[in-house]
Amino acid sequence: MVLALAVQHSFLSRLSQVWAYVTLGATSIFTEEAAPVVAGFAAHQGHLHVVRAAMACAVGSWAADIGLYMLGRWRALKVAARWPRLQKPMSRLLGAVQRHPWRASLVVRFAYGARLLLPITCGAARTNFTTFIIGSGVSAWVWSGLFTAVGWIFGSTAVVMIGHVRRHEDRFAVALVIIVAIVVWIVTRRNESHVPEEIDDPGFGRMLE
Repeated sequence: MVLALAVQHSFLSRLSQVWAYVTLGATSIFTEEAAPVVAGFAAHQGHLHVVRAAMACAVGSWAADIGLYMLGRWRALKVAARWPRLQKPMSRLLGAVQRHPWRASLVVRFAYGARLLLPITCGAARTNFTTFIIGSGVSAWVWSGLFTAVGWIFGSTAVVMIGHVRRHEDRFAVALVIIVAIVVWIVTRRNESHVPEEIDDPGFGRMLE
């Protein structure tokens, strides 16, 4: 009886972890940096495996970018007709994407202010599918690894400064999400009109290529 209960508890614990990874992957396109940062913090606290958490966020965001690419490739005109305010930024992005398809694919996760629109525009510009898959994949894995590490470092720093983090980990997680959301919002607002220029920038291109 005790053995059966132990096995059941182990199964339920693993199942809850699986759902945690699935949730991270499925919501990363909406929660943006908050997903890998909180995942890194949770991994530091022993709730998740750090590599699996980073992989979940990378795969989820990569799949979402591919979906947006396909939307742009097959339904760009309908998207523009449905949301007329997107026509102008898409037109500005289109030229940069056509001139630098690899560069545009490589920065989709870091194109603050155009992270949803850039993969759609890559699809509309008929960027080679293989080019986009590889470029956006590199972008997603680097992005996820970087911000998962930020969450892990935050957890380590909190332990050093405060000690008993586990007693207040929920508050730390909420504070972390709020801080990340504010920073991303500020960067996005400041950068949203500059993405085409950044893709075209020769210095930026040499750094990537």
